[in-house]
Amino acid sequence: MKIGYNGSVIEAGNAVISVYDHGFLYGIGLFETFRTYEGGQPFLLERHLARMMEGCRELGIHCPQLADQAAIRQWLAMLMEANELAEAYVRLTVTAGIGELGLPPADYEQPNMVMMVKKLPAVNEQLYANGKELRRLAAVRNSPEGAVRRKSLHYMNNIIAKRELVASGAAPGSEGLMLTREGWLAEGIVSNLFFVREGRLYTPSIDTGILPGITRERVMELAREIGYSVEEGHYTWQELLQADELWLTNSIQELVPVTRLSEESGAVHVVGHGTAGEVTLRLLHAYRKETSRRQQ
Repeated sequence: MKIGYNGSVIEAGNAVISVYDHGFLYGIGLFETFRTYEGGQPFLLERHLARMMEGCRELGIHCPQLADQAAIRQWLAMLMEANELAEAYVRLTVTAGIGELGLPPADYEQPNMVMMVKKLPAVNEQLYANGKELRRLAAVRNSPEGAVRRKSLHYMNNIIAKRELVASGAAPGSEGLMLTREGWLAEGIVSNLFFVREGRLYTPSIDTGILPGITRERVMELAREIGYSVEEGHYTWQELLQADELWLTNSIQELVPVTRLSEESGAVHVVGHGTAGEVTLRLLHAYRKETSRRQQ
């Protein structure tokens, strides 16, 4: 397997990150996951890079390479070719780089950039018709380290939530839902949350501590373009149980319908008619239409 390392493509076994890298010592670093579509083109790359650059500025990581979108596209193309992939699941990571043992007195001037790719999961169209289960978790969505949650290397909260989901007895392929300490709906382990009541779309507010997802943002824009009202706010589990439709978003799976809500007690609640709803499918179609148009 080949990986991208600071602009080059090398064997994964030859990539070395120092034990003094502050990404390793203190979790100072960021990552983005995204995917390509027909033609090997990364979708919404400019937004992913903008989010990463904003995070780097907050963390004091000087990484001007992120501003060169053309070079990153070329680097990705080289990496995909080296791994014989026509399309790919992509993870781009920026670590702070080598520093002294102890908290840094100044900005990081020599970060490391790592790009990894793998084959995209097979599309299961039954999933987009019949939906998946969303399990309410006891794990609480922690507060972000700064004003807004970054897609940082501090990922323990998500790992704890994933371990709880696996041990919960939820159906294979289920997603876990975290709430805030105050009891507000937050987000999935690897997804943002939307629900519909009486034709109006709702999604938890960024101030609940959720990641401001790239797909989440674009879905809200598409919904408003189509003519739906979209509200961001604070919502409860009981409000979710009353939803007519429900779906999750992330950059790899797009919009995934949720047709069953489950609780720690084992209680299962069917969402709507138990299949993907009209609004969900309409927005999924609009999203996929855009991914096709962007590649032309």
